[in-house]
Amino acid sequence: MTTFIPGPHLLESPRGRDWPRLPAAPAPVREPAPPSRADVVVVGAGPAGLAVVSALWHHGVSDVVVLDRGGRPCRRFFDRVDLLGQRVLRSPYEHHPGVEGYRDCELLDFARLHWSRLTPVERREVRMAQAGHRSVVPVDVFEAYCDHLVATHDVAGRTWRATVRDVRPGGSDVTVRTDRGTVTARHVVLCPGEERREAPREWWGGGAAPSGVRYWDERPPPGGERQVVVGAGLTAAHLISNALAAGRRVHWVIREPGERYQCADVNSKFFRPEGRARVGNVGWDDRLGLLAQFRRASIMFEFRPLLERAEAEGRLVVHRGAAVTGVAAATGGTVAVRLAGGQRVGGDCVVLALGTTPETGRGLLPEDVVGERDGWPALDERTLAYTHAPRVSVVGAAAGMVLGPAARNIDGHRVATARVAEAIARGVRGGPLAAAPVRTEVGAGV
Repeated sequence: MTTFIPGPHLLESPRGRDWPRLPAAPAPVREPAPPSRADVVVVGAGPAGLAVVSALWHHGVSDVVVLDRGGRPCRRFFDRVDLLGQRVLRSPYEHHPGVEGYRDCELLDFARLHWSRLTPVERREVRMAQAGHRSVVPVDVFEAYCDHLVATHDVAGRTWRATVRDVRPGGSDVTVRTDRGTVTARHVVLCPGEERREAPREWWGGGAAPSGVRYWDERPPPGGERQVVVGAGLTAAHLISNALAAGRRVHWVIREPGERYQCADVNSKFFRPEGRARVGNVGWDDRLGLLAQFRRASIMFEFRPLLERAEAEGRLVVHRGAAVTGVAAATGGTVAVRLAGGQRVGGDCVVLALGTTPETGRGLLPEDVVGERDGWPALDERTLAYTHAPRVSVVGAAAGMVLGPAARNIDGHRVATARVAEAIARGVRGGPLAAAPVRTEVGAGV
């Protein structure tokens, strides 16, 4: 059996190109605080929030308020991407925050429209996508496409900078309290994404990280010749690649038995209807098992030649199956990771890439509304509304127990958005909240 491993050159798309922009709409007269009432409030303006607002636009639901702590659609998403120096997405062209069921301008259409701005490598990837093969998407193209969606669906004009403090469902409406006022809405959609996973308390006793230790979403300290990276996923691969490019020697601590390489962050079978049906047709314990098996950390194949070469040359030392028992400052201003068995791995800096955890609504919604079980919220499988609050829905990783592992992916956002937007549009028009039909997804086998 022959395995094709794509080369690392696919990871190097240019960043920061000048893309043609649609004529900007007149800037709205912004109030010092969001409007006090709206049909729909969307919490979070990342790719999931962008998909929700775009879908509601197609349903004719225009009285929408988007609340985002940064105030700029998708800004936090791209800030995190750029902090890692990431140049391409691992999601293919067919995964985009567009609208399911409508012939909107899709990501592949957008790339073809701007063919002259693509590199030869990027053009080849577009041709691969047109032929139905797996391809990588430049971050630059994806950001320009998101800007296009923002402009064509009037997302910026509906977005306010605000930090949401809590969400309180009532009988006929929902109250959203922010640091800049309160908004009362008929429906609320939570699109909070995922937050970094914190280190276990036993590593250093909890609280602030020791000097010389940082997380992947924090800016790196300058200088240093040795770096330790703890993590097994794509984020860890970017951190290692950046450190190697800067001439540093890297120790890579993988707590799992070894690294896993695969095209997408989730096995592609779960992007298809029959894959989602596989999750929907089994009980709770079986779903937990599927998520545990298929949400594991993995790395794009394109990194494999680069990392294997660095390991063979001694610039990268990999500690596989290494349980971490502690992290502490060491002599000479360095920091050390203590592994099971007593081995200590030291460096000038330790970077933690321990994965992410879904934002389930805990901290915003009352605990009895979230109805959390094994870390997952209680959701209506037809509408993705909270079982105990049918006017509040969620799009993103928190819907994993309904949509399966792909819920966290951009494609999963689009599938979730189709259900949520249809149910909300029906409710805004005066229909019953739980009456939105779910498109039949035949075939439980994968």
